[in-house]
This record gives sequence, C-alpha cells and structure tokens, in this order.
Amino acid sequence: MVVIHSKDVINKYVSEGWWDNITLIERFKRNVLKNPRRLAIIDPANKKDLADLNPERITYEELYERVLRGASFLLDKGIFKDKIVLVQFPNTIELVIAYLSSWLASSIISPIPLQWRSHEIRHVCNTIRPDIYMLIDKYKETDYISMAKDLANNECLGIKNIITLKEWHDITINYKIREDVNENYLNGNDIATIAWTSGTEADPKAAPLTHNNWGFLRFLYDGEKYQGGILNDGEVIAVSSPLINMAAIGVGLIPWIIVSGTLVLHHPFDPELFYKQLINEGVTFTLMVPAVVVSLLKQGLINEKLKLKYLAVGAAPPPPWTFIELNNKGIQPINIWGQNEGTGLFSTNENIEDLEKRARAFPWPHRNLKWKQIFYNAIETKIVDPAGNEINEPGQVGELCYKSPFTMAGYYNQPQFTKRSFDENGFFCTGDYFQVVDEKTIAFFDRKKDIVNRGGFKIPTAEVEDLLKKHPKILDAAVVGWPDQRLGEVVAAFVVVKQGETISLDEIKKFMDEQQVAKYKWPERLLIVEQIPRNPVGKVMKNVLREKVKELAKSNP
Repeated sequence: MVVIHSKDVINKYVSEGWWDNITLIERFKRNVLKNPRRLAIIDPANKKDLADLNPERITYEELYERVLRGASFLLDKGIFKDKIVLVQFPNTIELVIAYLSSWLASSIISPIPLQWRSHEIRHVCNTIRPDIYMLIDKYKETDYISMAKDLANNECLGIKNIITLKEWHDITINYKIREDVNENYLNGNDIATIAWTSGTEADPKAAPLTHNNWGFLRFLYDGEKYQGGILNDGEVIAVSSPLINMAAIGVGLIPWIIVSGTLVLHHPFDPELFYKQLINEGVTFTLMVPAVVVSLLKQGLINEKLKLKYLAVGAAPPPPWTFIELNNKGIQPINIWGQNEGTGLFSTNENIEDLEKRARAFPWPHRNLKWKQIFYNAIETKIVDPAGNEINEPGQVGELCYKSPFTMAGYYNQPQFTKRSFDENGFFCTGDYFQVVDEKTIAFFDRKKDIVNRGGFKIPTAEVEDLLKKHPKILDAAVVGWPDQRLGEVVAAFVVVKQGETISLDEIKKFMDEQQVAKYKWPERLLIVEQIPRNPVGKVMKNVLREKVKELAKSNP
C-alpha cells in the first residue's frame, strides 16, 4: 500500500476539514447520478487528423459506461491498487476515460507528453515501473508502437501490456463490464496522479498527488459551497494545453469534476480552431498564455460572441493592460502560478480587486492572515534568502517556500530530489523567486531553476547540454532561453566545436532525432563560440549568455 503523507499531516488536514477523503472517482460518480444527461466531454474537432478517430460528444451517463468498460479491462489485466498506468495520449475523450478508469480500478495514472520518445520514457519506466503503457498509434513522423515494443523488450521490462489509443477506444465501447468493477479500494490518501516536472536536474522528476491533494481544490473552484470559489455548477471548461500537468489537470480536469461541468478538449494548440471552439461550445472558463490573450485582444476577437466569464492567464506574467481590457469586456481575469508538485497562487477579484496589481501580484498567505477566499486560509508560505532567513520587507526578493493540503509529500521513488526540495519544517522550496510587494501580496520575480519555458513545456538546460556534449563534433555546450513572441522562449545552444570542424543547426537537430529526444527540446538557435564563459570554480555564467541573447534577439527576433 502506497501512503505518501505522514499520519500527522493526514490527521491535521482531515481534522481541519481541508481533506474529506472523497476520491476523484467518487466525485465523478456523484456527477453521473446528479446530471446523467448533461454533456460531459466534447472531443477536439480535428480528432480525425489527430488520432484517426471521429470526434465525439458524450453525456455523463455515456461516459460512465465507457469508464466501467475501461476499468473492467484494466482489472482483468491485473491493474489494481497501487499499479501504475502510463498514458501517452493527445487530448481526446480516450485520455479522460483513462484517468477515470484508472481510478475506478484503484490504480494510479501517469500521463506523459506526446512529444516524449525513448530518451525520456526510458527514465520514466525506471522510476515508476508502470504495468501498462497506453499510447497513440502514430503521431506525425513517430511510430509509437514500434518504439514502445522496443522499450518493453529491452529497457522497460515491467510493462506487461501495450495498448494503443484505437484499441483503448474499442475497449471502452465493447469490453464486458465486470460485476465487481465498482468495488473500489481507494481512499483519499492514495496517489491519483504522477506528473512529470523538470528542474535543474537532467532527468524529469515524478510528482505524485493524492486524491485528497486534488480534492482540496474544491475550495478554490466550488463557488456554490465555499466562500471565494470562482466557478458554478455546469461551467463549460476548455483545455487547450496537454492534459498531463498542473496547467491542464489543475485548471481543467479537476474543476470539471468539482463543478460537474462540460469539458471541451483541444489539441495541438491552434489559435484559430481554439477560438472557434470557445464560441461554438459556449466556453465559460479556460486558461490561456499571455501571448494568446494579447493577440486575441489586439485582433478584436474577445467580444460579445464569447461567453467567457473567467479567464485564467498563466505560464508567464501577463501585461496589466490585458486585465483591464478583459474586465471591460465582462470577463474576470485570473492570474495563476503553480507547479506539478502541488503549489498554486491565484489572483482573482476575490483577493486582489485592483486589475493592474492583479496582473502583477499574488496573495501572500503567511503570518496566519485571514482571507475572504478561504482556499488561502489553509496555505502557509515564506520567502527566504539564500541562507534560509525569512524575508518580509517590501522590495526584497527571495525563494518562495510552500506548504498546503495541495502539496505533494515528496517525489515518487526519488528520495534524493525530495531531500533537496523540502526544508526541515516541511516546506517545499519552489525554486522560484518572488518579490515582496506589501504585507498581503508578492510578485513573481524570476526562476531559480535553470530551465527554458517553451510554451509551457519546462526544458531542463542540463539535459539538453548533456545531449549536445555527446555529439562527436562538440567539445562544450551551454543552453539558455531565446525570447519568442509566440512560445515565450525557445532553446538557444552555445557550442564549442572541435578544431577544424563545423556544425549546423540541422546537424544538431538530426542528432537529437537519432537520440530519440522530444522535438520541443531541440535547439532552435545555434551560436558557435570559442569558449563557454565560466566562473573561477568552473560554473557556466548563464547571466553572460542571457545578456548576449538579449542583444542578439533585438536585431534578430
């Protein structure tokens, strides 16, 4: 039995009422009973191109039947309590069914990016030892089935079953339902999801969250039961980022379950198609990155045709003027920051009324301050300097440390990362710097972690650097982010080549392809240098490289 939170933590959050021990699958089943004929999920309109299946629209009772069939199959394959289901699907109904079926079978789901290939999946398998691997048949130029079989035969021997998306689709429609399928053995302290997060380490880290961790978000979303909740029953919620991490699970799947909503799926991100979905499906809540919000506003596309009531903006600091414009058009803008480890700050009209300030800052739950939005009354944070001393004066900058009923207890099967990430008082050290604004608010300042944030995908520079240094022509390499108007950042590689050699960006991309590296991690800017700048102890001076990139980006965006 996997129990990751200590008894003291469990007793504390249960006694205080933050954890109710209701699992996510039980919350879903209540929605089925309450709203059986309500539209539950809408497939992306381009599903035929995406997965070679026709798009569907299904109600809660239709969805539940397919979940019963999916869970019956998993149980028959020996997938039950504490077993792990590895899933590599695009945002389609089949992915949502995989979540719900895994939970009904009392197991854990670990979703991974569609772009990941052998290089990344090898590490995933070695860390979590999944018992079953569900994956898309083929996407773009990658044959996923051949890749999976090769991994299962050689490096991921624990995988007993490989199920393609089309096979899973047929299973959820035709498989015989077991009589005991609803004999669920979960409790709120069992792991629901294992998401993957990147930091300064070369390999992804496995971040497990329990059903109670996710259930705590009811205090943020359920506006009909809890003071400060931002959504109502039956909201139409659109998900445009991959349903694999905090942005899509925590701001899409979980609120959909909590408010018994309609989930509108989208993949891959296509601004024109997504905008049509917002209008045609009457979406009332979604998440967008700032660049998309700016584009829609400047084109005059956020207008009376949209039914949006709430718009979450995340992945980068939004321009304050966008919040003013959204509010003028009757849309409540929400500034969000969060991580897969179960951290989250949300600026809403319930806690920061001033729109410009809301775009820049977040509520600062500390010193036992009481909040109108009761979600914050369960959260403890502190900002610390490099020596671990707390910072409280306006203008000071330090690392945000976080503790809450939402936060994981530690990384899955990676004690070395857990030890480095939590302090002696149980606070998770986020690796992000925040600046004190005043007694009740803080503002995101910078990332401590050395990563590139490409359209929401966090790329650890150490991983890409290690790969580049394997190239026979490259002596040394360092990676930083290059500003990109659409994606925020792309990977820029500074490389030192062997004497007498030359190398091109196309050669590097070909090498990355041969190494089976996810495409979003490939360098998109190449800078040949004589040496990588380092300090006296040999550490790469990334600040020098970032300043160089800033100069170059001005003339070559």
